[in-house]
Amino acid sequence: MGVLYGVDGDLLERQYRNHLSGYLHWDQLVHAEDWLLFEKNIGAYICIDEVALSRGELYTVLTNKEAHGGKGSMIAIIKGTDVHTVTSVLLKLSRRRRYQVREITLDMAPDMEQIARICFPAAKRVTDRFHVQKLAYEAVQEMRVKARWEALDEESTQLAYAKACGKMYHAPVFANGDTRKQLLARSIYLLYKKESLWTQSQRIRAEILFKEYPDIKKGYYLSMRLGLIYHQCKFKDIALTRLARWYDEVDKSGFLTFGRVARSIQTHYLDIISFFERRATNAAAESFNAKIKAFRAQFRGVRDRAFFLYRLAKLYA
Repeated sequence: MGVLYGVDGDLLERQYRNHLSGYLHWDQLVHAEDWLLFEKNIGAYICIDEVALSRGELYTVLTNKEAHGGKGSMIAIIKGTDVHTVTSVLLKLSRRRRYQVREITLDMAPDMEQIARICFPAAKRVTDRFHVQKLAYEAVQEMRVKARWEALDEESTQLAYAKACGKMYHAPVFANGDTRKQLLARSIYLLYKKESLWTQSQRIRAEILFKEYPDIKKGYYLSMRLGLIYHQCKFKDIALTRLARWYDEVDKSGFLTFGRVARSIQTHYLDIISFFERRATNAAAESFNAKIKAFRAQFRGVRDRAFFLYRLAKLYA
C-alpha cells in the first residue's frame, strides 16, 4: 500500500510514534515495559489474569468489569506473574482505592490467589467457573488419551506379529467404520459437549466408546454433573451440598485423574462457592486478553513493546 501511494510506511510509522502520537511525552514511558498503573479505573468488581504479550512473555493484567471491555477497563499491566514483582507494583495503588474492591475473580493459579489476597484484602475472591469445569473435562481427556496409547501399542504389537508370520494385518473396525485407535482419536470433541448437543454420528460413536470403555463413560458423566451444579444451583448452600456429593462420587470412582480435580476443588472450595452469590466469572478478563491478542495480530506481532502498551492504554485506560 505504501508503494502504491508513494509513501514510506516505516517512515510514516516513525513520524507518528515520535511526533504525532504524544508517546515520547507519556508520563508512564520510563517504566512502561515493566508496568502500567491506572488507579482511576479501579472499581468494586475487578478481575485478574495473565496474557502472553509477545514471544511467550507473560504479563499480569488487572481489569475493571464495570467498564465492559471499553475505555477505563485497564487498571494495571505488569510484566511477569511472580507474586513479589506483581504485588510490589499493585501496592503502589492507594490503600483507600484497594480497599474499595469488593470482589475479584481469578483462575485457580496459586500466584494469582496470593496476589489477590495481599493487594485486595477486603475483596471476596471468586474462582472462575470455567476453569473449574475445564479441570474435569481435561481429566476425561486424560483417560481417553491413555486408552488411545494402549490401543496404539496393541495395534503395533499385532502388526509386528502379523509381519513376522508373513501375513497382512487388518485392524478390526466397529459398526461405524472406526478402528479402535480412530474411535479414541475421533471422540475428543464429543467428550467436551453435552449429550443433547451431539450429532448423530457422535451419538453412535459415543455409544460404541462407552460400551468399550465404561470408565470413560463414568468420567464423562462425572464432568457433566459438575457442569450441572454450576448451571442449576442458584443458592450457595445447595451448591455446597451438591459439590460435596460430587466429591464423594469422585472418591468412590477411584479415578486418579479425577482425584486431582477433587483435591483442587477442596483447596479452593471457599472461592469456588463464592461464585453462587453473584455468579461472577472471569469472562471480562478473558475477553480483554482476546482484544490484546487481536490487537497484536493486527500489527503482526509486537516489535516495540512500550509503544504497543501505549496504544493499548490509549484505547482501554
